[in-house]
Amino acid sequence: MKHLNLFIELTRLKRPIGYMLLFWPCAWGLTVAYDFSKNLNDYFFYLLLFFLGSVLMRSAGCIVNDVLDKEFDKKVSRTKNRPIASGKISIKLGLAYVVFLCLIALLVLLNFNTLTIVLALGSMPLAFSYPLMKRYTYWPQLFLGITFNYGLILGWTSIIGEISIASIIFYLGAIFWTLGYDTVYGFQDIKDDEIIGVKSTSIKFKKNPKKFLLLCYLSFISSLIILGFLMNFNYLFYIFLLIPITHLLFFQVYKINFKNPKNCFEIFKSNNFLGLVMLINILIGKIFI
Repeated sequence: MKHLNLFIELTRLKRPIGYMLLFWPCAWGLTVAYDFSKNLNDYFFYLLLFFLGSVLMRSAGCIVNDVLDKEFDKKVSRTKNRPIASGKISIKLGLAYVVFLCLIALLVLLNFNTLTIVLALGSMPLAFSYPLMKRYTYWPQLFLGITFNYGLILGWTSIIGEISIASIIFYLGAIFWTLGYDTVYGFQDIKDDEIIGVKSTSIKFKKNPKKFLLLCYLSFISSLIILGFLMNFNYLFYIFLLIPITHLLFFQVYKINFKNPKNCFEIFKSNNFLGLVMLINILIGKIFI
């Protein structure tokens, strides 16, 4: 039981926000592409596969992150007690877990078409090199956005079998969404990060973070409007779009207190709600065409 608890702690399974933020773009891409006049069983089956894949790959990514950031984590109050940083789990065992999780994820992936499998395998270097970015650039959040929202493209290709302009625009917009919320997340550790030399957009834009967040979220919102136009969504899509717009611009940008780590974390976690609202909004836009 002790070892199981350490594994759960290592993979952050008790913190679903991580794998949900990985899952929502997959669900969005799948839903936009799916033909709801056909059998719904396939839709829910793919939705389940993407959920399992998100949990598995996020868990593996957490372990790789902890292995690469072991020395950094020791110096940050929020992360110093992580299993690898604290020495409770060895690097060798941690990497064995990564291999195990990736093998299960591969079994999940093999249920999709060839293009989706190839694209997913091509994203592996992105997923596992992300932790290194904060050593060399102030834009690791951008790299995370490219990686975390890759599932949107996979969701699309799993149904359509090709990449279209609509999926690319939606993907680019979702990258800005992640760029925004992960900048908020980074403000939790900004003092420790500056001391140990870790870079982030939180540090880069610390003098004017709200303007940067506003730019990110307006870019995301613009992509949603363009998506609705390209996909011929009904007017209800644009009406219900006011909910995520209000959430992003008022709750996340206007109400945030960057000097309060607890507030930043709550704002960050609220993006799980936004992910669900966007899924429902896409369904409304699709079903009532």
